[in-house]
Amino acid sequence: MTLPKDASPIATNKADSPYNASHIEVLEGLEGVRRRPGMYIGGTDDRALHHLVAELLDNAMDEAVAGYADRITLVLSADGAVSVRDNGRGIPVDPLPRYPDRSALEVIFTTLHAGGKFHDKSYATSGGLNGVGSSVVNALSLWTEVLVERDGHKWRQTFSRGKPASPLEQLEVSRRHGTQVAFLPDPEIFPDTTFHVERLAEMCRAKAYLNRGVVIRLKVEQSGEELAFHFPKGLEDYVSHTVPLAERVVPALFSGSVVEQGEEYLRLEWAMTWTAGEEYRSLTYCNTIPTTQGGVHETGLRTAVMRAMREYGEARHLLPKGVTLVGEDVLGGLLALLSLFISNPQFSGQTKEKLSNTAIGRRVEGILKDHLDHWLHGHPEQANTLFLSMLERAQQRINRKKVAAPVSRKTATSRLTLPGKLTDCAVSDPRSAELFIVEGDSAGGSAKQARNRHNQAILPLRGKILNVEQANLEKFEKNTEIQNLVTAIGTGCGAQFDLRKLRYGRVIIMTDADVDGAHIASLLLTFFYRFMPELIRHHHLYLAQPPLYRITTGSESQYALDEVEKERVIARIRQKRSQAKIDISRFKGLGEMDPEQLRATTMDPASRRLLRVVVDDVRQTDDSFDRLMGKQAAQRYAFIQEKAPFAQQHLDI
Repeated sequence: MTLPKDASPIATNKADSPYNASHIEVLEGLEGVRRRPGMYIGGTDDRALHHLVAELLDNAMDEAVAGYADRITLVLSADGAVSVRDNGRGIPVDPLPRYPDRSALEVIFTTLHAGGKFHDKSYATSGGLNGVGSSVVNALSLWTEVLVERDGHKWRQTFSRGKPASPLEQLEVSRRHGTQVAFLPDPEIFPDTTFHVERLAEMCRAKAYLNRGVVIRLKVEQSGEELAFHFPKGLEDYVSHTVPLAERVVPALFSGSVVEQGEEYLRLEWAMTWTAGEEYRSLTYCNTIPTTQGGVHETGLRTAVMRAMREYGEARHLLPKGVTLVGEDVLGGLLALLSLFISNPQFSGQTKEKLSNTAIGRRVEGILKDHLDHWLHGHPEQANTLFLSMLERAQQRINRKKVAAPVSRKTATSRLTLPGKLTDCAVSDPRSAELFIVEGDSAGGSAKQARNRHNQAILPLRGKILNVEQANLEKFEKNTEIQNLVTAIGTGCGAQFDLRKLRYGRVIIMTDADVDGAHIASLLLTFFYRFMPELIRHHHLYLAQPPLYRITTGSESQYALDEVEKERVIARIRQKRSQAKIDISRFKGLGEMDPEQLRATTMDPASRRLLRVVVDDVRQTDDSFDRLMGKQAAQRYAFIQEKAPFAQQHLDI
């Protein structure tokens, strides 16, 4: 392509926009962490806040895994601070040769990429890899206090927002050993610095399952509550507690552990069992870090199970002619826990959600395949029962009506095969396309007028969709609203889900900002969690946040999501104009908002608020859906009783 003489492929700099060396910043110390916390802990939301505790808990667990500690205590103080103590070796306090005027402790807490995890003689395996965990916690805290007991003394140093607030002090004589780190998150970084006891308890519980020799205690000062977590059988205890004998296809658990030295150290522990359900659940860890997005070790697990079961059926001549077992047949109903320890793990990102060591995946597959082969042939009665349950699932798959085939958005005419109420968008690239799921034709009409036709599609649903937690397969397959939803998204669902066929990069649940809207959103979340979990895992599912109130003063209007935000807005107005007349109106639903209001508050990327749906703890999430949406009314009643204090404060009536 030839450019005109007055054209340039690069925008011309304007004289009034200089760019020179004075615009270049060099951030010293931990200032980069405070400026861009998302690079290190994934954001500043509730999940990121609790990640600070996870970093310290991981450090304590590294001492336990290495065999130097067997007790960890986590304390949530009345002032909102958290402390983590272990009885390990204690952080070194002697000066570093490279920094003779600074102790190793001070360097660890004030310098990125400083720590003992780079030296294989200190830790054979560890969850902390990059030497940033302690320093990042310190950088994002209003204050940090470190107590170390080693070498016959207790030592103490304090920090504030990443910088030393006091020198390292040698305190009284002590014959104990260990490290205690206490910190208070900085409100300048985190909008909400409240730690949740339930989430801290789940973190402690998960770590205790992963190391059968450690006792982890959680103390809550304000309530006086104290919890202890110790599981002598480790992962087996988790599976036994989660899946009682009555719910298993066969009584036995397939579990074991292996240590391989080889070229690279590897320790693998696993426990799994099958239920009569359809859902495949796997919880995988590397060096006690939860790999919530899986990775090569989870792929190795699935491949090993698939190969072993297929080969067992062929060897025992159990497969009918023309029938081939596929993933949903073999993996359906499986609950598997896999804990891997290696010396040099490679993760995707600092938050370590996905393991990517290719060679490790092959080793995991080989180990599990060999042990599963041995178990199957050594327990033929249970193995036959298990295999026949998979065969029955395969027959049901073959017989039942297939979910409507996904449809690609290629031409305007292709829309004719999509659900009749879907108003599709024009863009062909799914990455920039958005699907808004709304309730009813009224809200759908407003949303259609408010949308950006280029990349925003609207799918109205009729009322409250089926509660998939209680429905049987026949009801599920016959439900028009669910089938329309599946067809519009394009991926299929359940074991037929294929993320590559996703038609929209963002699937956005947009319901009214009241109790009924929340119920509809809960039903949709239940469907997505049970039948399209990969949509959540890969961050494609969102909740729109439409306002409940409009606050008007003169010609200016502001919006509030709830009662609390409404009071904040009113307080700000009163501060500026104490005598101003304030009109407050409450929206009954999305259909009551005119298109301009809906666009500005809920649909326009420049001004809307979206919540991305994430799963922090699979076990707790499973339990919540089961209790809230399942068939057992008694469990739902118990849940309501537990949450009654919260409801009294926040219920929208």
